[in-house]
Amino acid sequence: MGMKKRHLTSSIVSLAIFFFGGAFANEIYKYTDANGNVHYTDRPSGDASEERLQVSYNRTDKAAVQERVQSRLDSEAKREEARSEAQQAKQTAADERAAAEEKAAKCADYRQKMKSMLEARRVYREDENGERVYLDDVARAEARTKAEELIKEHCDT
Repeated sequence: MGMKKRHLTSSIVSLAIFFFGGAFANEIYKYTDANGNVHYTDRPSGDASEERLQVSYNRTDKAAVQERVQSRLDSEAKREEARSEAQQAKQTAADERAAAEEKAAKCADYRQKMKSMLEARRVYREDENGERVYLDDVARAEARTKAEELIKEHCDT
């Protein structure tokens, strides 16, 4: 956001100088006060050390200024687009890593459940009250089939 603000400020200053340059081309006076400070003014001060400065300028080519301003705006837009694309690619990569880690964690969990089903004599699940409900042979076979399906889905086997 800071770059945009600086760019806008410099553009406004450039345009102000471009349009009001004639106002700055009047007489300029330079003098040194009693404390040794140098001052510049557009009006004579009457000070003995005052000198009138010769100021000359060339008119600015409006088309060239507009072209430079447009070129800067275009290059800034390209840089901003590149930054945005890089940030989006970075976010996509982070999302993909997170999804892969989640998938790996689920795979490990399902493999552990399958291992415990194969090793345990009795398999149970917990009901809504947190109490164990032991599975009969049919329910155990269904749970094993479901675990195998989940392993196939979440593991790269």
